[in-house]
Amino acid sequence: MKILVTGGAGYIGSHTVLTLLEKGYEVAVIDNLFRGYQEVIDVLLKKYGKEKISFYKVDLREKQKLDEIIKEISPAGVLHFAALCLVNESMEQPELYFENNDLGTLNLLNALKNNNVKNLVFSSTCAVYGESQYLPVDEKHPTNPSNPYGESKLIAEEMIRWFGKIYGLKYTIFRYFNVAGAVEDGIIGDSKKPSQLLMQNAVRGALGIEPFKLTCPQVETPDTTPIRDYINVLDLAEAHVLAFEYLSNGGESQLFNLGTGRGNSVMEIVNQVKAITGTDFPIERGEARKGEYAEIYANIDKVKSVLGWVPKRTIEDSVKALVTWYKNKPKGWSY
Repeated sequence: MKILVTGGAGYIGSHTVLTLLEKGYEVAVIDNLFRGYQEVIDVLLKKYGKEKISFYKVDLREKQKLDEIIKEISPAGVLHFAALCLVNESMEQPELYFENNDLGTLNLLNALKNNNVKNLVFSSTCAVYGESQYLPVDEKHPTNPSNPYGESKLIAEEMIRWFGKIYGLKYTIFRYFNVAGAVEDGIIGDSKKPSQLLMQNAVRGALGIEPFKLTCPQVETPDTTPIRDYINVLDLAEAHVLAFEYLSNGGESQLFNLGTGRGNSVMEIVNQVKAITGTDFPIERGEARKGEYAEIYANIDKVKSVLGWVPKRTIEDSVKALVTWYKNKPKGWSY
């Protein structure tokens, strides 16, 4: 059974590709390599072989080429990660986010319709909720994005819903929270540079790779730093595989939150990284990011009930895996 993964050369996408391969699936990857990395594809090709993983360098905005590739692949389902995802950047260049994230998703949906592909798992975000009105946030929470990134994902969700209603597309939408960690053996990891992900940057600071800077605004929380829900990337990847299997077995279209069900402040994460690594690295203040909000963490009762998914890995697991990754590749891929 062949699965198509868009954005499979990026951080979350590559960990999901690895998880699929470990479970015996054949995987086709589409990525434009704008913020993905050829090196991660090369590593997975070397380990699993061309009979298990194939790669297509294409941008989802290339409508005709995308349609031809999906016709050639004829996948049993699609896991759609390809997107721009930097909140601050979206506040400065919103047009990039609506063109890339929404036009790309629309082209993908049309290609699935044209080629009778019925199963889609979509990588959305908790940023669609905006500032939380109550905690923990469940799937019924009002959506009110506070940045164009979240808005672009909400628009994509609506397109997917309408393709489901009109064309019979079966889908799972995952709104997930802050992603951290890496595969334990360090074969792949997060290479965004600069990264906007807190735990990754804190580990880099602990290892002396680059100075650690706080880029969060001061907010109304006990220690004045934002509170978020930190989910391990492999837990997240396993949820995507479960969702595909759920749809393949006749499951109905669903929307789920993915998180741990608890929140940690920025400073709590920084202090945990210090404790786990045994390094008291200095903290500098950088320019505060735009479009952030004070506190959000997930209610994950629904995904537990329907998919039987529960997060397995701890913050300590995520930190230790990132330490292994950055010791292996201190400058990430392509550096």
